[in-house]
Amino acid sequence: MSDLWATKREQARQGVQPLALRMRPRSMPEFAGQVHILGEGKLLRRMLAADAITSLILHGPPGTGKTTLAELIARHTKRHFVRENASSVGVKRIREVVDEATNRLELEGRRTILFLDEIHRFSRSQQDVLLGDVERGLITLIGATTENPLFAVNSALVSRSTLFRLEPLSEADITTVLRQAIADPDRGYGKLNLTVTDEALNVWATKSDGDARRALTALEVAVLSSHAGLSTQDSGLLIDRQTAEDSIQLKAAVYDGTGDEHYDVISAMIKSVRGSDPDAAVFWIARMLEAGEDPRFIARRLAILASEDIGNADPRGIMIAAAGWELVERIGMPEARITLAQVATYLALAPKSNAAYIAIDEALADVREGRTVTVPIYLKDGNVRKATEMSVGGGAAVPDGSSGNTQYKYAHDEPGGLGTQDYLGVDKQYYRPTDRGAERLFQQVLTQARAARKK
Repeated sequence: MSDLWATKREQARQGVQPLALRMRPRSMPEFAGQVHILGEGKLLRRMLAADAITSLILHGPPGTGKTTLAELIARHTKRHFVRENASSVGVKRIREVVDEATNRLELEGRRTILFLDEIHRFSRSQQDVLLGDVERGLITLIGATTENPLFAVNSALVSRSTLFRLEPLSEADITTVLRQAIADPDRGYGKLNLTVTDEALNVWATKSDGDARRALTALEVAVLSSHAGLSTQDSGLLIDRQTAEDSIQLKAAVYDGTGDEHYDVISAMIKSVRGSDPDAAVFWIARMLEAGEDPRFIARRLAILASEDIGNADPRGIMIAAAGWELVERIGMPEARITLAQVATYLALAPKSNAAYIAIDEALADVREGRTVTVPIYLKDGNVRKATEMSVGGGAAVPDGSSGNTQYKYAHDEPGGLGTQDYLGVDKQYYRPTDRGAERLFQQVLTQARAARKK
């Protein structure tokens, strides 16, 4: 029996739908961004062209189109689309979806896509019900998550899926999406006498941080709030920069204190300091602080960096990092931001050396993998030496490289204060100073010391 009121109800629903929902792409050509997976010759595009869609996990920040892309894949491949949220769907519902998908395949020859939002919340019991049918191809699973699936999603799901990361949209992409909404007469504001300045578009494109949903919501707020104040005599609606600024909330930094962003941003800060770019370093610090990152975490990483990347090229680096860490602990925010900026800019412009870092790692590798090196007799603790000499056969063995001399020579009594004995017992060189900063002097001293020991 036909529903005489279906069309009217659909129109009523569309009348209250947010602009971001109304403007969802209806076909692949309308989908903005993600050229790294949908561009010419890219993997997902090839899979769509060959109708070879298998289970997928789409991960990335909010507003990048994960849900929309899943719907478009279903539409493109003419598969039935079922949408559920992994945090609320139960085992009973999953069994229903699987049974319905099986019947649909057998009776209609049509396959089913099950889209699971927040797939990182998928439980073991839910997984057990579904995975067998996914493996047999009775159902195609597409999951969406803002988390890193390698850490947040069950390994059984990951191993059965192709992973695609969706990136934040570029400012150009956001501007294109906004212009489409402004011009569309059916879903957008094409029927309004609406003028939006380029400056207003730039505000939304910048402050939305690659989130198309956020940009469209800001446009909608600007239009509705401005339109409400118009009289019937007004000839049109103008949205300028100030209106755009007012319509979008203060930008919240895209930053997850426990997820990918936590590691990505601190990595960017470290690499900026290592690359001698103080401007980039303070930007990434500001990004973390604005998002609520613990300043002590940043101070700790700067202290590690001072040894790892500055080293003895500037021995003051580690002292400044240590002092900065202590001050951050004592004074806290907001003043700690100044201390962090001072430490980061100093380390960024200090001469760089990872020679100490390399030296200890090479030595550790030899200790773990090579034969244990016996401490030469003349380097042993005095009490140990006495016990050795009093033992049967004590003192008979002479370690290699000692030239038969078992007496320790006090380095301060040697010419130039440089020790002339073999302090290791094997011919190895771990520390190789650079010619940068203070290590240039260290290099000269080390060359003389090694030459004295060889003599």
